[in-house]
Amino acid sequence: MSLKAIAIRLNWGCTSPKSCNDISEIRIRDTWGTEDWKAKGVVHDIVKASPGAVQVNIAPYPDLVPATSMYGEKYVRSEPNDTEHDNLLKLPRK
Repeated sequence: MSLKAIAIRLNWGCTSPKSCNDISEIRIRDTWGTEDWKAKGVVHDIVKASPGAVQVNIAPYPDLVPATSMYGEKYVRSEPNDTEHDNLLKLPRK
């Protein structure tokens, strides 16, 4: 099953994210078109258990990869590619 990250919600009060850890939730669309908001920690667990399971819905469609902050907080970011900023932060904000 192919999952796509299609939108993000930022942490309360954050208007200018500096990293993907500033994201609170990610809207995920599955193969059948069903969409649902998932907490960043839940998405972290999904991609940790199944690498390559979720891609950012922006070309070049990088995979999401698990990350952990220096304080132990789970989040995700996109695989590094030739873009200057993380593709996940380029998704629409809802």
